[in-house]
Amino acid sequence: MTVHSKLQPYIDAWTHSIDSIAELVGPLVEGEWNRPTECPYWSVRDVVSHVIGIECELLGDPRPIHTLPIDLRHITSEFKRYMEVPVDKRRHHTAPEMTSELEYIVIRRSRQLRNEARDPETTVRSPVFGEMTLENQLWQRAFDVWAHEQDLRRALGKPGNLDSPGALYARDWLLAAMPKVIAKDAGAKPGSAVVIDVHGPVEFMRTVRVDDQGHGTIDGSVSLGPAVTLTLDWETFVRLACGRVRPKAVADRFKVEGDEALADEILAHFAVTP
Repeated sequence: MTVHSKLQPYIDAWTHSIDSIAELVGPLVEGEWNRPTECPYWSVRDVVSHVIGIECELLGDPRPIHTLPIDLRHITSEFKRYMEVPVDKRRHHTAPEMTSELEYIVIRRSRQLRNEARDPETTVRSPVFGEMTLENQLWQRAFDVWAHEQDLRRALGKPGNLDSPGALYARDWLLAAMPKVIAKDAGAKPGSAVVIDVHGPVEFMRTVRVDDQGHGTIDGSVSLGPAVTLTLDWETFVRLACGRVRPKAVADRFKVEGDEALADEILAHFAVTP
């Protein structure tokens, strides 16, 4: 167990999700690795390659030397190019190569995390978000691996773990972005409030309040007369907030009450992952 008990819950959540990924993909035959996922432009193999690539970086392994094909239309920024390199490098790997590398990475990374002795507030570099505290890095990894587990489960038709430990860290990570979505991106008026009411395996109700200066905050208290109330199930909340589906594609799975124009702006900016 890591020296700092504050970090252990994040590590446990990460372990639960990455072990679940290994169990999901272990029995797959070659063709199943090519199934498309809701993660834009990525197959099952690509999602697993991404998870492997990020964990390799956190282990301190050198970045792969690899030139991307010029016909990848979804590579529209340096960030996307950075993320795509370890994915494209593995696109011709066989099923045994993928599962063996994943197993080896999980062993190495688990050992590294068991021996983690740094303070939770230590500044570290995240391959996705730049500098952050060690605690936030582990929180982000718990969320990210759980989200990709769900990508794989939907692609393979094997639902589960929607209420696992990683799901709760995903909830908190995604909710932390909602004040910006509502106050800044969607332009909710000062003094207004927006309620997000989620039901299902993970249930919660949160209110985003916009102060007189236009800054948003979030809390769990009830708001009387909110400008918008958005009601939806947990899985749809995750799919929208992670950019896996567009609002129109799941319009039958959420309900909007109040200012429809503001609701449309909120939903247009709801995706908060890179």
